[in-house]
Amino acid sequence: MTGLEVLDGGQTREEWLRRVPDVPSKGEPFELPKDDVRFMYQPKAANRDASDLPDSYDGTRPIPSHFAKRFMHSPRHMLEAAWGPIDDASWQDWRWQQRKRFRQIDQLEPILRVTNEEREAFAKSDAMFHMGITPYYAALMDPDDPNCPIRLQSVPKLAELDILPSDLEDPLGEEKDMPVSGITHRYPDRVLFYTTHNCPVYCRHCTRKRKVSDPTSMADKEQIELALAYIEKHTEVRDVVVSGGDPLSLSDERLDYILGRLRAIPHVEIFRMGTRNLVTLPQRVTDDFAKMLRKHQPVFVNTHFNHPKECTAEALDACRKLADAGCVIGNQMVLLKGVNDDWRIVKELNHRLLLMRVRPYYIYQCDLAQGISHFRTPVSVGLDIIEHLRGHTSGLAIPTYVIDAPGGGGKIPLQPQYVQRHDEKTWILRNFRGDTYKYVEP
Repeated sequence: MTGLEVLDGGQTREEWLRRVPDVPSKGEPFELPKDDVRFMYQPKAANRDASDLPDSYDGTRPIPSHFAKRFMHSPRHMLEAAWGPIDDASWQDWRWQQRKRFRQIDQLEPILRVTNEEREAFAKSDAMFHMGITPYYAALMDPDDPNCPIRLQSVPKLAELDILPSDLEDPLGEEKDMPVSGITHRYPDRVLFYTTHNCPVYCRHCTRKRKVSDPTSMADKEQIELALAYIEKHTEVRDVVVSGGDPLSLSDERLDYILGRLRAIPHVEIFRMGTRNLVTLPQRVTDDFAKMLRKHQPVFVNTHFNHPKECTAEALDACRKLADAGCVIGNQMVLLKGVNDDWRIVKELNHRLLLMRVRPYYIYQCDLAQGISHFRTPVSVGLDIIEHLRGHTSGLAIPTYVIDAPGGGGKIPLQPQYVQRHDEKTWILRNFRGDTYKYVEP
């Protein structure tokens, strides 16, 4: 549209702009540091943005075109330098991505400047917790900087070998609330349903290291059927969290069976799938998979973006397919030292997520899982992030900051202190600017 076109109201765009009074700005844009790797949101070698994503089946675009440059494609040519040409069919095939995962540290040598620490960390940690990185996610890593936020989440560090006295093998006490194998029943009306040990990427901050990547914890058919029987027998259960590992590691047919069984239980109202495939393997969300989910609605999807660099064109397209299929998507960010422990990173992440039709849901304080203490921040860091979000951006972009209490106490929300004083029916409150207000109850 040009400024000379007449708009509704009989005036041009420029004429309408001239009629807007000059008033002081209500807020100031914040500067993003240029010398901190955490703020380098796009892969260095990225050269294609979301403008080339195809329209959906009804002809609509995934996002307005002027936002396309905020979502870059994962630069697969970074891998082609080592592997040779990768055709589109292979790159878009989630099973190919699974087969080609990087599982040995020497496999990363052609695409990263692997440090001596990373080599030693892999050698000493692999028996405890395997490494697995999809080609898609590996291409997002900065090849020169071991402190790249993607690299920190996926390549072992020596700090993983430090097991503190406060660290717990089962930090959330899931096993003690497990009436049958594969079901954690802690809250009155909902259960967690463990369906697989596998994930496309084995996150170094994983809270379920005791099971994830361990084939001996595989949920076989007998365990799945017993878990389904438990849910059917307990009529108080109206909400089922389908988890793992990552349930999207299962085939469409297997997931269709599990979801179909759940949907046939009269008292099960909703189920949620906890998945990081949208982040680490967005190719998993195929048109056929999204179509399968449509018949099981309402379906809620909770995912796990931790950094804006993970918000790629491929991730945008995967979220679009799920949203178009009727899924409600929420994000559960884990607060990680060196990755996202700055309010500016979290604000940018949450703004991008909303463009992807993903609602920021939780910020988790990092759990007391074994070997991840180097990721944990003081609780004050999380409170500071909320302080810089509340009032400074829309409520849609503000998740709830929680500590999942060690030993199975459940999620405890934390907020900055907005109540200044309370005297009988009078409350003295402060807002995000620090101004105080009096509220009197009737």
